[in-house]
Amino acid sequence: MTKNKVFIETYGCQMNLADTEVVLGILQKNGFDSAKNIDDADVILLNTCSIRDNAEQRIYGRLGNLKAKKWEKKNLVIGILGCMAERLRSDLIDEKKLVDLVVGPDEYRRLPEFIDNALGGEKGIGVKLSKTETYDDIIPYREDGLQAWISVMRGCDKFCSFCVVPFTRGRERSRGLDSILNEIKQLSTRGFREVTLLGQNVNSYLDGNNDFADLLSAAAKIDKSLRVRFTTSHPQDLSDKLLETIAANKNICNYIHLPVQSGSNRILELMNRTYSIEHYLNLIEKARKIIPGVSFSTDIISGFPSETFEDHLATLDVMQKVRFDGAYMFKYSPREGTKAFRLNDDVDEETKSKRLQEIISLQQSISNEINQETIGKEEEILVEGFSRKSNDFLAGRTDSNKVVVFPLIDGIEEGDYVNVKITGGTSATLFGEFISLTNKKEKSLTAIAV
Repeated sequence: MTKNKVFIETYGCQMNLADTEVVLGILQKNGFDSAKNIDDADVILLNTCSIRDNAEQRIYGRLGNLKAKKWEKKNLVIGILGCMAERLRSDLIDEKKLVDLVVGPDEYRRLPEFIDNALGGEKGIGVKLSKTETYDDIIPYREDGLQAWISVMRGCDKFCSFCVVPFTRGRERSRGLDSILNEIKQLSTRGFREVTLLGQNVNSYLDGNNDFADLLSAAAKIDKSLRVRFTTSHPQDLSDKLLETIAANKNICNYIHLPVQSGSNRILELMNRTYSIEHYLNLIEKARKIIPGVSFSTDIISGFPSETFEDHLATLDVMQKVRFDGAYMFKYSPREGTKAFRLNDDVDEETKSKRLQEIISLQQSISNEINQETIGKEEEILVEGFSRKSNDFLAGRTDSNKVVVFPLIDGIEEGDYVNVKITGGTSATLFGEFISLTNKKEKSLTAIAV
Protein backbone atom coordinates (compact mmCIF):
# COMPACT_ATOMS: atom_id res chain seq x y z
CA MET A 1 0.00 0.00 0.00
CA THR A 2 1.37 3.40 -1.00
CA LYS A 3 2.01 5.75 1.90
CA ASN A 4 0.71 9.30 1.79
CA LYS A 5 3.51 11.84 1.56
CA VAL A 6 3.63 14.97 3.72
CA PHE A 7 5.54 18.17 2.99
CA ILE A 8 5.98 20.72 5.82
CA GLU A 9 7.03 24.33 5.42
CA THR A 10 8.19 25.90 8.70
CA TYR A 11 7.89 29.60 9.48
CA GLY A 12 9.04 31.56 12.53
CA CYS A 13 11.33 30.67 15.39
CA GLN A 14 13.43 27.69 16.44
CA MET A 15 10.50 26.48 18.55
CA ASN A 16 8.58 25.95 15.32
CA LEU A 17 11.52 24.07 13.79
CA ALA A 18 11.56 21.77 16.83
CA ASP A 19 7.78 21.31 16.56
CA THR A 20 8.09 20.33 12.90
CA GLU A 21 10.50 17.57 13.90
CA VAL A 22 7.99 16.38 16.52
CA VAL A 23 5.21 16.39 13.92
CA LEU A 24 7.34 14.40 11.46
CA GLY A 25 8.13 11.92 14.24
CA ILE A 26 4.42 11.43 14.93
CA LEU A 27 3.47 11.14 11.26
CA GLN A 28 6.21 8.67 10.36
CA LYS A 29 5.27 6.53 13.35
CA ASN A 30 1.73 6.47 11.94
CA GLY A 31 2.62 5.39 8.42
CA PHE A 32 3.20 8.67 6.58
CA ASP A 33 6.26 9.42 4.47
CA SER A 34 8.08 12.73 4.23
CA ALA A 35 7.99 14.31 0.76
CA LYS A 36 11.28 15.83 -0.37
CA ASN A 37 9.53 17.94 -2.99
CA ILE A 38 6.27 19.85 -2.52
CA ASP A 39 4.99 18.65 -5.91
CA ASP A 40 5.17 15.03 -4.70
CA ALA A 41 3.10 15.71 -1.58
CA ASP A 42 -0.41 14.46 -0.83
CA VAL A 43 -0.49 16.70 2.24
CA ILE A 44 1.05 20.18 2.56
CA LEU A 45 1.33 21.61 6.08
CA LEU A 46 2.44 25.13 6.98
CA ASN A 47 3.83 25.37 10.51
CA THR A 48 3.11 28.98 11.41
CA CYS A 49 4.02 31.86 13.71
CA SER A 50 1.74 34.61 15.07
CA ILE A 51 4.28 36.77 16.86
CA ARG A 52 3.96 39.62 14.34
CA ASP A 53 1.32 40.57 11.82
CA ASN A 54 3.69 40.35 8.84
CA ALA A 55 4.38 36.70 9.76
CA GLU A 56 0.66 35.95 9.40
CA GLN A 57 0.39 37.92 6.17
CA ARG A 58 3.20 35.80 4.69
CA ILE A 59 1.14 32.70 5.41
CA TYR A 60 -1.98 34.16 3.80
CA GLY A 61 0.12 34.99 0.76
CA ARG A 62 1.54 31.48 0.65
CA LEU A 63 -1.92 29.93 0.91
CA GLY A 64 -2.94 32.02 -2.07
CA ASN A 65 -0.05 30.54 -4.03
CA LEU A 66 -1.06 27.01 -3.01
CA LYS A 67 -4.58 27.38 -4.43
CA ALA A 68 -3.20 26.49 -7.87
CA LYS A 69 -1.91 23.18 -6.53
CA LYS A 70 -5.42 22.38 -5.31
CA TRP A 71 -6.66 22.74 -8.87
CA GLU A 72 -3.88 20.48 -10.15
CA LYS A 73 -4.39 17.79 -7.50
CA LYS A 74 -8.02 17.65 -6.35
CA ASN A 75 -7.35 15.40 -3.34
CA LEU A 76 -4.48 17.50 -2.05
CA VAL A 77 -4.82 18.33 1.67
CA ILE A 78 -3.57 21.71 2.89
CA GLY A 79 -3.27 22.39 6.61
CA ILE A 80 -2.10 25.01 9.06
CA LEU A 81 -0.16 24.03 12.18
CA GLY A 82 1.08 26.04 15.15
CA CYS A 83 0.24 29.41 16.63
CA MET A 84 -1.69 30.81 13.67
CA ALA A 85 -3.92 27.72 13.64
CA GLU A 86 -5.12 28.45 17.16
CA ARG A 87 -5.61 32.17 16.54
CA LEU A 88 -7.38 32.15 13.19
CA ARG A 89 -9.09 28.77 12.92
CA SER A 90 -12.54 30.07 11.89
CA ASP A 91 -11.11 32.57 9.42
CA LEU A 92 -8.95 29.96 7.73
CA ILE A 93 -11.55 27.21 7.41
CA ASP A 94 -15.03 28.74 7.58
CA GLU A 95 -14.69 32.23 6.12
CA LYS A 96 -11.86 32.17 3.59
CA LYS A 97 -12.03 28.39 3.07
CA LEU A 98 -8.31 28.28 2.37
CA VAL A 99 -7.39 25.08 4.20
CA ASP A 100 -8.67 21.63 5.06
CA LEU A 101 -7.38 21.42 8.61
CA VAL A 102 -5.96 23.60 11.37
CA VAL A 103 -4.08 21.98 14.25
CA GLY A 104 -2.66 23.88 17.21
CA PRO A 105 0.60 23.20 19.06
CA ASP A 106 -0.94 20.89 21.67
CA GLU A 107 -2.95 18.67 19.29
CA TYR A 108 -0.19 17.18 17.13
CA ARG A 109 -0.85 13.65 18.39
CA ARG A 110 -4.23 13.79 16.61
CA LEU A 111 -2.72 14.97 13.32
CA PRO A 112 -2.76 11.50 11.65
CA GLU A 113 -6.48 11.26 12.44
CA PHE A 114 -7.17 14.76 11.12
CA ILE A 115 -5.23 14.08 7.91
CA ASP A 116 -7.05 10.80 7.31
CA ASN A 117 -10.39 12.60 7.72
CA ALA A 118 -9.28 15.42 5.41
CA LEU A 119 -8.18 12.93 2.75
CA GLY A 120 -11.76 11.63 2.97
CA GLY A 121 -13.18 15.08 2.37
CA GLU A 122 -13.80 16.29 5.93
CA LYS A 123 -12.51 19.50 7.49
CA GLY A 124 -10.51 19.15 10.70
CA ILE A 125 -9.95 21.48 13.63
CA GLY A 126 -7.87 20.67 16.71
CA VAL A 127 -6.79 23.71 18.68
CA LYS A 128 -7.34 22.90 22.35
CA LEU A 129 -4.54 24.03 24.63
CA SER A 130 -3.17 21.58 27.20
CA LYS A 131 -1.78 22.07 30.69
CA THR A 132 0.25 18.86 30.46
CA GLU A 133 1.31 18.08 26.86
CA THR A 134 5.10 18.14 26.37
CA TYR A 135 5.51 15.36 23.72
CA ASP A 136 7.97 13.83 26.17
CA ASP A 137 7.68 10.35 24.65
CA ILE A 138 7.89 11.43 21.00
CA ILE A 139 11.17 10.89 19.17
CA PRO A 140 11.54 13.88 16.81
CA TYR A 141 12.47 13.09 13.22
CA ARG A 142 15.82 14.68 12.35
CA GLU A 143 18.04 14.40 9.33
CA ASP A 144 21.72 13.86 10.19
CA GLY A 145 23.52 17.12 10.87
CA LEU A 146 25.58 19.17 13.29
CA GLN A 147 22.98 21.16 15.21
CA ALA A 148 19.75 20.19 16.89
CA TRP A 149 17.09 22.19 18.69
CA ILE A 150 15.45 20.53 21.67
CA SER A 151 12.26 21.86 23.21
CA VAL A 152 12.60 21.49 27.00
CA MET A 153 9.38 23.26 27.94
CA ARG A 154 6.28 24.64 26.30
CA GLY A 155 4.10 27.70 26.83
CA CYS A 156 4.66 30.81 28.92
CA ASP A 157 3.23 32.32 32.12
CA LYS A 158 4.71 35.82 31.78
CA PHE A 159 1.83 37.42 29.85
CA CYS A 160 3.84 40.29 28.39
CA SER A 161 1.18 42.69 27.18
CA PHE A 162 2.33 42.53 23.52
CA CYS A 163 2.74 38.75 23.23
CA VAL A 164 0.28 36.12 21.98
CA VAL A 165 2.33 33.10 23.10
CA PRO A 166 0.39 32.35 26.34
CA PHE A 167 -2.79 32.34 24.24
CA THR A 168 -1.46 30.31 21.31
CA ARG A 169 0.90 27.93 23.15
CA GLY A 170 -0.68 27.83 26.59
CA ARG A 171 0.82 27.86 30.06
CA GLU A 172 4.29 26.70 31.09
CA ARG A 173 5.02 23.00 31.50
CA SER A 174 8.39 21.27 31.46
CA ARG A 175 9.58 18.04 29.89
CA GLY A 176 11.10 15.37 32.11
CA LEU A 177 14.83 15.83 32.66
CA ASP A 178 15.70 12.20 31.86
CA SER A 179 13.80 12.36 28.57
CA ILE A 180 15.78 15.44 27.48
CA LEU A 181 19.12 13.95 28.49
CA ASN A 182 18.38 10.71 26.65
CA GLU A 183 17.59 12.72 23.52
CA ILE A 184 20.91 14.54 23.83
CA LYS A 185 22.73 11.20 24.25
CA GLN A 186 21.16 9.91 21.03
CA LEU A 187 22.16 13.06 19.17
CA SER A 188 25.73 12.80 20.43
CA THR A 189 25.92 9.18 19.28
CA ARG A 190 24.69 10.24 15.84
CA GLY A 191 27.48 12.80 15.56
CA PHE A 192 25.69 16.04 16.29
CA ARG A 193 28.08 18.69 17.58
CA GLU A 194 25.73 21.28 19.08
CA VAL A 195 22.34 21.30 20.82
CA THR A 196 20.19 24.29 21.73
CA LEU A 197 17.71 23.90 24.58
CA LEU A 198 14.52 25.80 23.77
CA GLY A 199 11.76 27.38 25.80
CA GLN A 200 9.81 30.61 25.71
CA ASN A 201 11.43 31.22 29.10
CA VAL A 202 13.94 28.45 29.82
CA ASN A 203 14.74 29.98 33.22
CA SER A 204 11.34 28.70 34.41
CA TYR A 205 12.17 25.07 33.63
CA LEU A 206 11.36 22.77 36.57
CA ASP A 207 11.19 18.99 36.83
CA GLY A 208 10.77 17.96 40.46
CA ASN A 209 13.69 19.56 42.29
CA ASN A 210 15.70 20.08 39.10
CA ASP A 211 15.74 23.62 37.73
CA PHE A 212 17.18 24.82 34.42
CA ALA A 213 20.70 25.17 35.82
CA ASP A 214 20.55 21.49 36.85
CA LEU A 215 19.36 20.50 33.39
CA LEU A 216 22.05 22.56 31.71
CA SER A 217 24.78 21.10 33.91
CA ALA A 218 23.63 17.53 33.28
CA ALA A 219 23.39 18.18 29.52
CA ALA A 220 26.96 19.52 29.45
CA LYS A 221 28.31 16.38 31.13
CA ILE A 222 26.95 13.98 28.50
CA ASP A 223 29.57 14.79 25.88
CA LYS A 224 32.29 17.37 26.50
CA SER A 225 32.78 17.76 22.73
CA LEU A 226 29.13 18.74 22.30
CA ARG A 227 28.35 22.43 22.52
CA VAL A 228 25.28 23.36 24.54
CA ARG A 229 23.30 26.55 23.94
CA PHE A 230 19.91 27.73 25.18
CA THR A 231 17.26 30.33 24.45
CA THR A 232 15.31 32.32 25.59
CA SER A 233 16.02 33.79 29.04
CA HIS A 234 13.76 36.25 30.86
CA PRO A 235 15.60 38.91 32.89
CA GLN A 236 13.34 38.39 35.89
CA ASP A 237 14.47 34.77 36.32
CA LEU A 238 18.13 34.70 35.27
CA SER A 239 19.71 33.24 38.42
CA ASP A 240 23.24 33.38 39.84
CA LYS A 241 23.17 29.57 39.85
CA LEU A 242 22.58 29.53 36.10
CA LEU A 243 25.40 32.00 35.44
CA GLU A 244 27.77 29.96 37.61
CA THR A 245 26.75 26.78 35.76
CA ILE A 246 27.68 28.38 32.43
CA ALA A 247 31.01 29.53 33.83
CA ALA A 248 31.80 26.07 35.23
CA ASN A 249 31.30 24.14 31.96
CA LYS A 250 33.50 24.88 28.96
CA ASN A 251 31.08 23.34 26.48
CA ILE A 252 28.17 25.55 27.58
CA CYS A 253 28.50 28.47 25.21
CA ASN A 254 29.26 31.89 26.68
CA TYR A 255 26.30 33.41 24.93
CA ILE A 256 23.00 34.59 26.43
CA HIS A 257 19.99 35.87 24.54
CA LEU A 258 18.37 38.26 27.03
CA PRO A 259 15.50 40.34 25.59
CA VAL A 260 15.34 43.89 26.95
CA GLN A 261 12.52 45.09 24.61
CA SER A 262 12.81 48.77 25.69
CA GLY A 263 15.14 51.05 27.60
CA SER A 264 12.28 52.91 29.28
CA ASN A 265 10.94 51.76 32.65
CA ARG A 266 7.57 53.30 31.83
CA ILE A 267 7.32 51.28 28.62
CA LEU A 268 8.56 48.13 30.35
CA GLU A 269 5.77 48.49 32.88
CA LEU A 270 3.20 48.87 30.09
CA MET A 271 4.72 45.78 28.48
CA ASN A 272 4.36 43.89 31.79
CA ARG A 273 8.00 42.90 31.61
CA THR A 274 8.28 42.72 35.44
CA TYR A 275 11.82 44.15 35.70
CA SER A 276 13.41 47.57 35.58
CA ILE A 277 16.28 48.76 33.44
CA GLU A 278 18.36 49.06 36.61
CA HIS A 279 17.75 45.37 37.34
CA TYR A 280 18.61 44.48 33.74
CA LEU A 281 21.89 46.40 33.77
CA ASN A 282 22.85 44.82 37.11
CA LEU A 283 22.26 41.39 35.56
CA ILE A 284 24.54 42.21 32.65
CA GLU A 285 27.27 43.44 34.99
CA LYS A 286 26.97 40.37 37.21
CA ALA A 287 27.06 37.98 34.24
CA ARG A 288 30.21 39.61 32.88
CA LYS A 289 31.93 39.18 36.24
CA ILE A 290 30.94 35.52 36.57
CA ILE A 291 31.44 34.53 32.90
CA PRO A 292 34.53 36.16 31.35
CA GLY A 293 33.96 36.92 27.68
CA VAL A 294 30.20 36.34 27.76
CA SER A 295 28.31 37.83 24.82
CA PHE A 296 24.72 39.06 24.77
CA SER A 297 22.04 39.41 22.15
CA THR A 298 18.62 40.90 22.72
CA ASP A 299 15.16 41.74 21.35
CA ILE A 300 14.01 45.35 20.92
CA ILE A 301 10.55 46.64 20.01
CA SER A 302 10.26 50.11 18.50
CA GLY A 303 7.10 52.21 18.67
CA PHE A 304 5.17 50.51 21.49
CA PRO A 305 1.94 52.40 22.27
CA SER A 306 2.59 55.82 23.88
CA GLU A 307 6.36 55.55 23.28
CA THR A 308 7.81 59.07 23.32
CA PHE A 309 11.01 60.33 21.80
CA GLU A 310 12.50 60.28 25.32
CA ASP A 311 11.54 56.60 25.68
CA HIS A 312 13.24 55.90 22.36
CA LEU A 313 16.38 57.73 23.51
CA ALA A 314 16.35 55.57 26.66
CA THR A 315 16.46 52.47 24.47
CA LEU A 316 19.43 53.83 22.52
CA ASP A 317 21.11 54.65 25.83
CA VAL A 318 20.72 51.08 27.12
CA MET A 319 22.13 49.72 23.85
CA GLN A 320 25.20 51.93 24.27
CA LYS A 321 25.64 50.89 27.91
CA VAL A 322 25.27 47.15 27.33
CA ARG A 323 26.88 46.95 23.87
CA PHE A 324 24.98 43.90 22.65
CA ASP A 325 26.78 41.64 20.20
CA GLY A 326 23.57 41.37 18.20
CA ALA A 327 19.86 42.14 18.34
CA TYR A 328 16.52 41.21 16.82
CA MET A 329 14.80 44.55 16.21
CA PHE A 330 11.17 45.08 15.21
CA LYS A 331 8.42 47.63 14.94
CA TYR A 332 5.56 47.09 17.37
CA SER A 333 2.83 44.95 15.83
CA PRO A 334 -0.61 44.90 17.57
CA ARG A 335 -1.75 41.35 18.25
CA GLU A 336 -5.44 40.72 18.81
CA GLY A 337 -6.18 39.16 22.20
CA THR A 338 -3.23 40.72 24.00
CA LYS A 339 -3.57 43.45 26.63
CA ALA A 340 -1.57 45.87 24.49
CA PHE A 341 -4.11 45.44 21.68
CA ARG A 342 -6.53 47.50 23.77
CA LEU A 343 -4.03 50.36 23.97
CA ASN A 344 -4.10 53.16 21.44
CA ASP A 345 -1.47 52.31 18.80
CA ASP A 346 -0.58 55.98 18.63
CA VAL A 347 2.97 55.90 17.22
CA ASP A 348 2.57 56.38 13.48
CA GLU A 349 4.29 54.06 11.00
CA GLU A 350 6.70 56.70 9.77
CA THR A 351 7.91 57.38 13.32
CA LYS A 352 8.16 53.66 14.10
CA SER A 353 10.23 53.09 10.97
CA LYS A 354 12.52 56.04 11.67
CA ARG A 355 13.15 54.94 15.25
CA LEU A 356 13.67 51.35 14.20
CA GLN A 357 16.25 52.44 11.63
CA GLU A 358 18.11 54.41 14.29
CA ILE A 359 18.13 51.33 16.51
CA ILE A 360 19.37 49.13 13.66
CA SER A 361 22.08 51.62 12.69
CA LEU A 362 23.34 51.90 16.26
CA GLN A 363 23.40 48.12 16.70
CA GLN A 364 25.30 47.64 13.44
CA SER A 365 27.86 50.18 14.60
CA ILE A 366 28.24 48.49 18.00
CA SER A 367 28.48 45.01 16.45
CA ASN A 368 31.13 46.23 14.05
CA GLU A 369 33.16 47.82 16.86
CA ILE A 370 32.96 44.63 18.94
CA ASN A 371 34.04 42.53 15.96
CA GLN A 372 36.95 44.84 15.18
CA GLU A 373 38.17 44.31 18.77
CA THR A 374 38.59 40.58 18.03
CA ILE A 375 41.15 41.15 15.25
CA GLY A 376 44.42 39.44 16.19
CA LYS A 377 42.74 37.11 18.69
CA GLU A 378 42.36 33.35 18.38
CA GLU A 379 38.90 31.81 18.40
CA GLU A 380 37.78 28.20 18.47
CA ILE A 381 35.30 27.53 15.67
CA LEU A 382 32.88 24.69 15.09
CA VAL A 383 33.03 24.24 11.31
CA GLU A 384 29.52 24.17 9.81
CA GLY A 385 30.47 23.77 6.15
CA PHE A 386 31.24 25.97 3.18
CA SER A 387 30.62 29.70 3.45
CA ARG A 388 27.45 30.98 1.83
CA LYS A 389 29.32 32.87 -0.88
CA SER A 390 32.09 30.51 -1.94
CA ASN A 391 33.17 26.89 -1.72
CA ASP A 392 36.73 28.15 -1.45
CA PHE A 393 35.98 29.14 2.17
CA LEU A 394 34.70 27.37 5.25
CA ALA A 395 32.41 28.92 7.85
CA GLY A 396 31.58 28.21 11.45
CA ARG A 397 30.64 29.82 14.73
CA THR A 398 32.50 30.84 17.83
CA ASP A 399 31.45 29.95 21.32
CA SER A 400 29.90 33.45 21.45
CA ASN A 401 27.78 32.76 18.33
CA LYS A 402 29.79 34.84 15.84
CA VAL A 403 30.10 33.63 12.25
CA VAL A 404 33.70 33.22 11.10
CA VAL A 405 34.80 32.63 7.49
CA PHE A 406 38.27 31.29 6.65
CA PRO A 407 40.01 29.76 3.58
CA LEU A 408 39.36 26.11 2.75
CA ILE A 409 41.96 23.76 4.27
CA ASP A 410 42.50 20.18 3.07
CA GLY A 411 41.42 17.70 5.74
CA ILE A 412 39.20 20.12 7.61
CA GLU A 413 35.54 19.20 7.35
CA GLU A 414 32.11 19.90 8.75
CA GLY A 415 31.95 19.09 12.47
CA ASP A 416 35.63 19.79 13.21
CA TYR A 417 36.71 22.23 15.89
CA VAL A 418 39.51 24.49 14.70
CA ASN A 419 41.49 27.42 16.05
CA VAL A 420 41.33 30.47 13.81
CA LYS A 421 43.15 33.79 14.09
CA ILE A 422 40.78 36.68 13.36
CA THR A 423 42.11 38.98 10.63
CA GLY A 424 39.11 41.20 9.88
CA GLY A 425 35.40 41.60 10.16
CA THR A 426 32.15 43.42 9.48
CA SER A 427 29.18 43.98 11.77
CA ALA A 428 27.85 40.53 10.84
CA THR A 429 30.86 38.35 9.97
CA LEU A 430 34.43 37.72 11.12
CA PHE A 431 37.24 36.61 8.81
CA GLY A 432 40.26 34.60 9.85
CA GLU A 433 43.07 32.22 9.01
CA PHE A 434 43.38 28.61 10.09
CA ILE A 435 45.84 27.86 12.89
CA SER A 436 45.16 24.33 14.10
CA LEU A 437 42.69 21.50 14.51
CA THR A 438 41.66 21.16 18.15
CA ASN A 439 41.37 17.80 19.86
CA LYS A 440 37.69 17.79 20.76
CA LYS A 441 36.55 14.76 18.87
CA GLU A 442 37.17 12.27 21.65
CA LYS A 443 33.81 11.82 23.29
CA SER A 444 33.41 11.44 27.01
CA LEU A 445 30.00 9.89 27.39
CA THR A 446 29.35 9.62 31.08
CA ALA A 447 26.79 8.24 33.43
CA ILE A 448 24.26 10.90 34.35
CA ALA A 449 23.94 11.72 38.02
CA VAL A 450 21.49 14.46 38.91
